[in-house]
This record gives sequence, structure tokens and C-alpha cells, in this order.
Amino acid sequence: MSDPVLESRLPYQRVHQGKVRDVYAVGADRLLMVASDRVSAFDVVMRQPVPRKGEVLTQITAWWLARLEAAEGMAHHLLAVDADHIIALHPELEAAREAWEGRAMLVRRTKPVLVECVVRGYLSGSAWREYRDHGTLAGEPLVGGLLESDPMPEPLFSPATKAQEGHDENITFGAVRELLGDSMAERLRDRAFRIYAHGRDTCAERGIILADTKFEFGLDRDGRLLLIDEVMTPDSSRFWPKESYAPGRGQPSLDKQPVRDWLDSVPDWDRTPPPPDLPPAVVAATTDRYLDVFERLTGTPLDAWNPPRFDVEDRDQ
Repeated sequence: MSDPVLESRLPYQRVHQGKVRDVYAVGADRLLMVASDRVSAFDVVMRQPVPRKGEVLTQITAWWLARLEAAEGMAHHLLAVDADHIIALHPELEAAREAWEGRAMLVRRTKPVLVECVVRGYLSGSAWREYRDHGTLAGEPLVGGLLESDPMPEPLFSPATKAQEGHDENITFGAVRELLGDSMAERLRDRAFRIYAHGRDTCAERGIILADTKFEFGLDRDGRLLLIDEVMTPDSSRFWPKESYAPGRGQPSLDKQPVRDWLDSVPDWDRTPPPPDLPPAVVAATTDRYLDVFERLTGTPLDAWNPPRFDVEDRDQ
């Protein structure tokens, strides 16, 4: 097990740093996306890392992408996640291997589509709050009489604008049409529904409810639409354990809920930086949540995991 990584520092050009990922340029057309162990809550990054978190996010994404490629023919940007495979493709990365092994994806560079493709199967979070107060979602009416955490009558495409800082903003599908054109808007919605349906059914087999999730897409240099970034991880999805599900209230989540719960108990923090220091017990409990959902999904403990390999030559054509 590697040491926790709050921030990766590799001897390559860093082209982006998000709340969790540090992204480095590798040649002209590839990126190395390194998932740190940073954890954020209420849009504030904590000072303490959550050990193993970055590994879980990376390996769950690789697991889903391998399944989606095989079952759905889904085009995506991932070229390699296995460290030996990454080094075979880019030997210059060998020198910094300890800093990225297990937590990095070698991906094709794309031009991101600047819309978050959210699919909601259950009424929760910001969607529940808007529905409770106005009977709508992103300004569009929903059927009446739903309770918090109720299943939607059918999965709902709930797009959002991508925010560099703070919260993304829910928008209507009509707004996506105006931003991207009818054809692209419909392609995004259709692919998001396909991926969600695959994820929902897979999770159900494992005693997990996939309440909602978000996807990102990008265009490669040939104009192909690819699924990019993380896919159906605890950071991009609401995973609920089926055994404790009950509508009419919020649900326990298989994610960083211990962090949120503890922060909610801190009376003097106003949800702006700097955050309070997380107690070691909260950090450990959060690591356990991430490791648990990894094993629930894949059927394998993280330390016994063998990353999938992808056919780079086939994807280059």
C-alpha cells in the first residue's frame, strides 16, 4: 500500500488540477490523470487525505469502462491503467512510478463537452430540495406526490453546466440543445441513459442502488465522442446499500458520508475555507467506505485486484 497522496508532484507539465485529480501532459495527444487522496465536502477540499481513495476511484473507473466497452461497445478515452502497460507505452514515466502507480489513468486527450450529463433514478440531493419546494427539477415540472429518495417514474436526464468552482447549475434539456445543437444534445442524453441502465442493473445484482450519477464526454481529434473522466465512482454517483433503503428520508451512502456527517456536527464551521481538521477516526471510516464499495462492485478486495488491460492499437484506429 502506497502512502496517502494529498498532491501529486510529477516532473511533467501539469495542465489541470481539480478537487481530486492532477492531470499531466504526456506527449502531444495523451494525458496522465492522477487521482489524489484529496477529499472535498460542501465544495471545500479538506486538509487531510483519505488513504486509498485515489486508487479506488481510478480502478473502479477502469472496471466500469472495461465492462461498458465489452457489453455496450462504449467508446472511451482510457488507454491504460495497469502500471506496466502505461510504462510500456511511455517509458519516461518509469522514474516517477511510485508517485502514480495504481492511481493513474493514461488517456487520450479530448476537447471536453462542457455539460455534465447527470442521470437521476431516484429523487435525492439538490433534485429533492427543488422538487420539495417547487415541484420541479431544473425548472421543469415533475409528477406530484413523490417522497425523498423515491424512484423516479423513469430515469431522468438532468444536465448541468460545468463549474470550475462551486456548484454546477442544473439546466433544462432545451438549454443543452441551445448550447450544443439538437444532434449533440440527443447523443449525450442517449449515451447517458445507456450507461446508467448498465450501471443500475449491475449495481442491483450486487445489492447496491445507483440513485444517480454523472458522466462527462469529450471529442477526440477525429471528432469522435468519447466517455471521459471518472465513471460511476463513489465521487460521481450516489450508491445506496439496498438493505437499508427506505423512501421518505435521506439514505446512507457508500462514499464520503463520514466526512459530511462529522462536518455537520462542527458548530462553528460556515462551510468556507479553511476547513476544520478531520479526526483520524473519520478519515479511517471514510477509507473503509471506499474500500467496501470497491469490493462490493468488483467482487475483489483492492489489494487482490488485477487492473484490466485495453487494446490501445484498436482504439487508435
